[in-house]
Amino acid sequence: MATFKLNISDKKGKTITKEVKDKDAGPFLGLTIGAEVDAALVGEAGKLKITGGSDKSGVPLREDIHGGARKYIMLSKGVGLREAEKGQRIRKLVRGNTVSEEVYQLNCFYDGELKVEEKPAETEEKKA
Repeated sequence: MATFKLNISDKKGKTITKEVKDKDAGPFLGLTIGAEVDAALVGEAGKLKITGGSDKSGVPLREDIHGGARKYIMLSKGVGLREAEKGQRIRKLVRGNTVSEEVYQLNCFYDGELKVEEKPAETEEKKA
């Protein structure tokens, strides 16, 4: 089965990372970018909206390419292209907008407020 690393962010800018495996990852298969899922799958109340992701080798998901296959496309701006000069187009490898077993990371937006656990500050004892 599939394993996904979910990066979940909220409207305040807080982000948490959760990993879902096997049966928990099943409901994500076949969804497209922009689809909403119940957040109970990751232990929260509310909705999760899929906003993007990447596959095992780092190839990004692109919303305007249908299906789950990898394709080389000409890009002048947008997801999958960092910088291009005015008028410049570059052929880049991107993956379609459908979540498949090859996808490794999913970026999600949570409609509520996340509870971020803060790590306690480590105190060092000074030795004399």
